[in-house]
Amino acid sequence: MKNILFTLFIIFPDFQKMLGSVIRQAVSRQVIRKSPISTTSVVAQTTETKTDAPKKPTIWKIDEQKRERLANFGKYAAECLPKFVQKVQFAAGDELELLIHPSGVVPVLSFLKGNHSAQFTNLTFITGMDVPTRKNRLEVIYALYSVRFNARVRVRTYTDEIAPIDSVTPVFKGADWYEREVYDMYGVWFNNHPDLRRILTDYGFEGHPFRKDYPLSGYNEVRYDPELKRVVYEPSEMAQEFRKFDLNSPWETFPAFRNQSITSGYETILETVTEKPATPQNK
Repeated sequence: MKNILFTLFIIFPDFQKMLGSVIRQAVSRQVIRKSPISTTSVVAQTTETKTDAPKKPTIWKIDEQKRERLANFGKYAAECLPKFVQKVQFAAGDELELLIHPSGVVPVLSFLKGNHSAQFTNLTFITGMDVPTRKNRLEVIYALYSVRFNARVRVRTYTDEIAPIDSVTPVFKGADWYEREVYDMYGVWFNNHPDLRRILTDYGFEGHPFRKDYPLSGYNEVRYDPELKRVVYEPSEMAQEFRKFDLNSPWETFPAFRNQSITSGYETILETVTEKPATPQNK
């Protein structure tokens, strides 16, 4: 036996290291089994693993004090700008929103940026929304952030396919490309914009892809013609014949924008009613 081990040590130099590691592991296992501390720790770890309760989902906790301050600020903004602010509401519990008249976009955003009690100097984004069931189907949403007070506010206004909205680039320089995106995707025209042209779609693109009435296949097909050796635009053709599917309308399946549930999920803080101008008949 000794000769065999000696031969293995000579032929395989790593055999000694391997044998030493095996011996150390065997000795350490015996020590662990005899040690009461390690046994207790192993049992404790096993018990903790078994008694772990399932983790509950993380839920956003609303800061009531901050929410109250935002509500007071919304009322203050409505008092300062009664001509433009039509409604103050909370979305998702603590997200302040100001619903304004389209003519008040620049005055309201200038107030939110320059007022000492607001200081919403950061324009986070500008986006749009299309709701065909409304009279003014297009909506433009401005998201602002105040670094000074660590607060956020959204300003929402409305328009249709024809009526333009004033550009806020004189107030926020970063609104340039945001407004170009809204124009490209929704077709909202911004007056006094320095360079209002498409930014995401190709040159000569027809339609606005984010509108609900825009077809999924688009109007034109872009492909490379090997004979002409250039890119050509052709009317899009469906690979199969037209088939009528008997399915429920998504506007019926998801009734988030029906007239009777237009304010679902929102909590109204203040709503102003603009009176009609006096006419000889009303007098």
